[in-house]
Order: sequence, then structure tokens, then C-alpha cells
Amino acid sequence: MFGKKDRQEIKIGINGMHCEMCSARMQKAFLDAKGVLKAEVSLSDKCADIVYDAGKISAKDLKNIVTETGYEPV
Repeated sequence: MFGKKDRQEIKIGINGMHCEMCSARMQKAFLDAKGVLKAEVSLSDKCADIVYDAGKISAKDLKNIVTETGYEPV
């Protein structure tokens, strides 16, 4: 498992999502990343709330996932 000190939460704004498929695709990309414990993507709010293990993945890595999936992090 991981220590509590490594557990982090972040909210990332996401530009470019237009439909439920977009948000589902983005959520799957986060959940497939090693170190992501929980990800909830909101189409209406155009953002993602993510809980992650900072010992395995960084906030910068999470923002890169947004870009690699075809959207723009805010």
C-alpha cells in the first residue's frame, strides 16, 4: 500500500470535453495510470477530482495524461 503522507488530492480543469464519451475517456485514462487511486471526471464542471499516490505519480504526470488524451489541462 502507501503511506498517508503520499496520498494527495488534486482538481484539474479540462478544456475540450464536449460529451459523456469525452469524460468517460478521460476518467479511464486517469484510472489506468499507476498510482491513481480514484478519479471522478465531471463533464458539466469540466474538471477531474483525483486522489493519487504521490510516490508513484505526480501532479505534472496527471496533467500530461490530460494532454496525451487530447484535451487541455487548466
